[in-house]
Amino acid sequence: MKRDCECGDGCCEELNIKILGSGCRNCVTLANNTDQALKELGLQAKVNKVTDLAEIMSYGVMSTPALVINEEVVSFGKVLRAKEIAKILEQMR
Repeated sequence: MKRDCECGDGCCEELNIKILGSGCRNCVTLANNTDQALKELGLQAKVNKVTDLAEIMSYGVMSTPALVINEEVVSFGKVLRAKEIAKILEQMR
């Protein structure tokens, strides 16, 4: 979802991020790395942790943890480092 942006550089784009997983250590680490990437880039986002198996499967994800940005699965089955997440976020801007 995009809001009207006066500057035109995408700074007003609203990010919706989901961490899909059972809440295991890898899921927590992915969530922490996501928070770190957002902080490094100076971005704000709504980050939700999704643990409901039916909802996780609705994304077509068979292995967790998974990272979903604006309803697009960008990674699953591995724990991305903060720098990797930052790179994905920059490419999506």
